[in-house]
Amino acid sequence: MPPRSVPIVRLCDMTPGEEGDLFALLTGKEELSTREGKPYYRVSFRDAGREVSFPIWDNSPWAAECRASWTPGAFYKLRAVYRETNYGPQLDIRKIREVVESDVADGFDPNLCRPQSRFCPQTMFDELVALVRAEIPAGPLRGLVETILTTHRDALLVLPAARHNHHTHVAGLLEHTLSVARTCVYLADKYAALYPDMKPPLNRGLVVAGGALHDIGKVREIRANPTGAEYTAEGGLIGHMLQGRDLVREAAAGSGVDAETLLRLEHLIIAHQRLPEWGSPKPPMTPEALLVHYADDVDAKFHMMASILAEDDHAGPLSSNKNPLRQKVFRGWASG
Repeated sequence: MPPRSVPIVRLCDMTPGEEGDLFALLTGKEELSTREGKPYYRVSFRDAGREVSFPIWDNSPWAAECRASWTPGAFYKLRAVYRETNYGPQLDIRKIREVVESDVADGFDPNLCRPQSRFCPQTMFDELVALVRAEIPAGPLRGLVETILTTHRDALLVLPAARHNHHTHVAGLLEHTLSVARTCVYLADKYAALYPDMKPPLNRGLVVAGGALHDIGKVREIRANPTGAEYTAEGGLIGHMLQGRDLVREAAAGSGVDAETLLRLEHLIIAHQRLPEWGSPKPPMTPEALLVHYADDVDAKFHMMASILAEDDHAGPLSSNKNPLRQKVFRGWASG
């Protein structure tokens, strides 16, 4: 009798009681014990849209294999039944093995096991480059920004914006950068119109350049790994702001960008987080740097608040304060 055919499914699409073959990332394996002292493991598997955590009891047929060889950060092919229980979603595992190269033919892609941006990375990149071309006057500064973005396109298409807190998904850095650059266009237009006699006048193109490049040092600060991202040695020792300044300075050699414009652009990058405890060696000391800082800050914090509203399961109209903002968020009376 031929083997029973089981469809390849996505974990995030499975319904209660459904059995399927699926690819998932093992994100956690924690050794625990019951109140009676019996050992067990709590494991977590995820794809781009769902994570499930459940126990592997000591008397499970998978207990020995889990203990000996299941590795957090590795990808697995499972045959499992998805179940919804009083303790949350779980998988009833029938078969499991690590992913092999031939699984690519069945649709395995490591990025499909990681949280994704809601938006197409290539479309976002094209939109960012188009914004730079439309909003920064033709000349050396625009050429410099385009060159840097194009040089680091591959990293921008996959890197998260951070290891924790905001835009931690695939292409999160690009999503955040595009959003900040768009806000910079709005703020530059608004304040240039409000203060037409400011001396020197607000440099609109420089504000947009700062929005597009404020986090570019993250292409050297972090690298993607199966569970999200990790710091490079340079990232841990130097950080993304100084590396962003270095990257811009290196790319500017021979670009024709004048010394003062380059200095102001470097300042936009190293000052965009404003406070020493956030990593900035200097606060914003130009109008352009001030606008870039607040464009960056509001985008990161709005994403945090949206994530709290989407994910916090604390009972009542107010969320827990155990979140990146370290404050409660009001969800409304209907949540009480």
